[in-house]
Amino acid sequence: MNALTLISHPLCPFVQRAAIVLLEKAVQFDRINVDLAAKPSWFLAVSPTGKVPVLKVRHDDAEDAMLFESMVICEYLEETQGGAPMYPVDALSRARQRGWIEFATSALADAWQFLNATDRSTADAKQAALRGALERLEAELESGPYFAGTAFTMVDAVFAPLFRYFDVLDPMVSQAIFENLPRVSAWRSALAARQSVIAAVGEDYAERFRQHLRLHQSIHAG
Repeated sequence: MNALTLISHPLCPFVQRAAIVLLEKAVQFDRINVDLAAKPSWFLAVSPTGKVPVLKVRHDDAEDAMLFESMVICEYLEETQGGAPMYPVDALSRARQRGWIEFATSALADAWQFLNATDRSTADAKQAALRGALERLEAELESGPYFAGTAFTMVDAVFAPLFRYFDVLDPMVSQAIFENLPRVSAWRSALAARQSVIAAVGEDYAERFRQHLRLHQSIHAG
């Protein structure tokens, strides 16, 4: 049994953040998926919000600790695990990156509502909001291939799950969102090729996500 256990859901983008950081840090961990539509009592007992991810930290001589909220988990891993740092040393640069992490959470909400829209007016409104967020990023990005240049950082870990959604959809849907954004598109491609990003989800992720869209009668279900 490993010292860390990630309690997760196969489609949750916030779980993916934590999984990517664990993989970047080359940390051995166990993973338990829960059914969020029928949450087991043991899960509700350890997750105050009823959400994933939860990270169980095993102690041999004390009660196991349970951490919840994705960025709390990511920050804990950054502070306690080895591997390349995922934040810059400079305090101002770190603060700036944390700001873009908050921006990613807002953009993720727009993307989720776009993807799950059951009517065209909602889809169009959320597509416009997401497109606006990506245009802001286009102006921020520089040489790449990652957000901060050659180093893979926490900002990359939080944006990768958002971009992953659009690899599953009909390319025509994604094109309208990413066209004429060369820096964002190159960044998206670099993240998709990163081993930690690939391994953060199961091999059946794409089909699971398509099934989710069909179940929720999304206009993007195809």
